[in-house]
Amino acid sequence: MTLRVAVQMDPIESINIDADSTFALMLTAQARGHRLWHYEVRHLALSEGEAAPGGQRRNRLRATARPVTVQRVAGAHYRFGPAETLDLGTMDAILMRQDPPFDMAYITATHMLEHVHRDDGSGPLVVNNPAAVRNAPEKLLVTHFPALMPPTLVTWDVAAIRDFRARHKDIVVKPLFGNGGAGVFLITERDPNLNALLEMHFTNSREPLMIQRYEPAVRIGDKRIILIDGEAAGAINRVPAAGEARSNMHVGGRPEPSTLTARDREICAAIGPTLRDQGLIFVGIDVIGDWLTEINVTSPTGIQEVARFDGTDLAAQIWDAIERRIGR
Repeated sequence: MTLRVAVQMDPIESINIDADSTFALMLTAQARGHRLWHYEVRHLALSEGEAAPGGQRRNRLRATARPVTVQRVAGAHYRFGPAETLDLGTMDAILMRQDPPFDMAYITATHMLEHVHRDDGSGPLVVNNPAAVRNAPEKLLVTHFPALMPPTLVTWDVAAIRDFRARHKDIVVKPLFGNGGAGVFLITERDPNLNALLEMHFTNSREPLMIQRYEPAVRIGDKRIILIDGEAAGAINRVPAAGEARSNMHVGGRPEPSTLTARDREICAAIGPTLRDQGLIFVGIDVIGDWLTEINVTSPTGIQEVARFDGTDLAAQIWDAIERRIGR
């Protein structure tokens, strides 16, 4: 099948073509003969549309988009056609791939895309399902699987955070809706900066914090496992840089080849049906030691690193899953 595919992402000129998962998905789609359009969230427009059968009106979601072709050539990795007003309801698939922060702008975009997303094949398939993305920010979806998590606290309550550290000693403090390791702190048992950190956060934000017990196994690595339509498909290990508690590649984490352990497969088997049922086709989970720490559903990364280490073409598997759902 030849699909019409709209890609909602950050500016394509700024991506790293050797690491960006969206770019890999676009290359594979193009190789399969699918037609691509590119737009940014700021180009969306939702308005009342034409009358549907029965006299009812449906909203129409449009975007100022440009046809795009891509190639793996640094500095010349994309070429745009003329801008046009694209009716997103006429697309076969829409990739929602803009990076967090998961703020009100992000949430609004999921509401807008929900007007065109169709699971039954009567309209475009949005990947991932925008309603499910809205209901599953990565640091909260994981709390629905408490048996798989390290001890975790989500709260505004400073006293509760102090008590959590008293019980678990070294802790990791995370903003709920960030990405790439931004704002993540390791606070040790005797670190005098906890109060100052909490004051700074709650002075500037109305959002709660996530607190987790520090897992020393992170020094060996934080494993990113890719699940496609609920099935484990590949993994890499991300090792923190010297002097760094975070393993995210955005902050210098070193990717290494990895395989799935029995515990990894147990975790994937436990969460996979929920991901599949909710239309979360492309998901990246983070596992430290024996513990699931995050479920990333907004714009997960890692497929190019997996391909380089073991040759597994996850981009092709993701498109297989998308095409199956559209064909069904």
